[in-house]
Amino acid sequence: MSYLCAGGLVLLALAGLLSLSEADVGDFFPCLNFFYRSWPPKGLSGTPICQRYENQYRFASLYRRQRRSPIFSAYIYSQPEGKRPSSQWKFEPQLANATEDGNMAPFPPGVLNPNIVNSQAVQLDYINSSYTRGHLNPSLHHRTHEDRVSTFTLTNVVPQKFGSNNGPWEILEDMVNHSLGSYCLGEAYVVTGVIPYQDDKHWIKGHRVAVPEYLWSAYCCPKYNESLLNKFNLSEFFPTYAAIGRNDRNSTEEIVPIDKSSQKKFWGYDVRRMPLDTLEMYLKQRFGTVINVFYENCSGLR
Repeated sequence: MSYLCAGGLVLLALAGLLSLSEADVGDFFPCLNFFYRSWPPKGLSGTPICQRYENQYRFASLYRRQRRSPIFSAYIYSQPEGKRPSSQWKFEPQLANATEDGNMAPFPPGVLNPNIVNSQAVQLDYINSSYTRGHLNPSLHHRTHEDRVSTFTLTNVVPQKFGSNNGPWEILEDMVNHSLGSYCLGEAYVVTGVIPYQDDKHWIKGHRVAVPEYLWSAYCCPKYNESLLNKFNLSEFFPTYAAIGRNDRNSTEEIVPIDKSSQKKFWGYDVRRMPLDTLEMYLKQRFGTVINVFYENCSGLR
């Protein structure tokens, strides 16, 4: 074999190794396809994570290390098939050590490496905390088993009250599932995130994981069935629509009013549906800067 051929094989082998160990934390470049027009939301800060499971990118998250929780997760919707998978919670190795493998990994048994505990939320943070693990990217919005399983990583969840997670917010996720599955003709891009409290007093397990005051979600479906939407008077919901949900029943009602007729266990966890520009107005007020969720407000060619 010639030296030239041998050298070429060595370079190919090195390229393969690099592709398996490339950084999935710190840059959205490898997973820009999960954003409409490859354009992540503007105005929000954090650590980008290209969420990789079984050597394939599944979705993207913007993570706040100091909060040990995501600011948003972004994904492409697909109609679900089969039952909800059992949850084996995972973590992001590259948050703990930049040289680790980029695939999310199940939490190992026994005492965890301090680098994992210091860099992100762990399962003990949620035990006896009075909060559920609230998915930003829900398994309900994905078709394949692998995509659905990949959503069970703690870098994709925030502390969410049961009354929200299993009540009005679950209804919203079902509604989005129905709307996009029924009327969207092409790819649908979804971004779901959090609105933090205005103070720094709301955490679980001391000062371990920050609790959001609200959750928000928005979708972008550039290509949709206009005739069906007109038939059922649903045109206001496309190509974009958004919502904000309460995560604290004691919050004021300026952003999301309370339905006084709600069931007791869901009272105070209402969800308010709204146009995309209204959501961005509230995000600007809370984050103190202009927030744009989708490129040109999802004004794609149809």
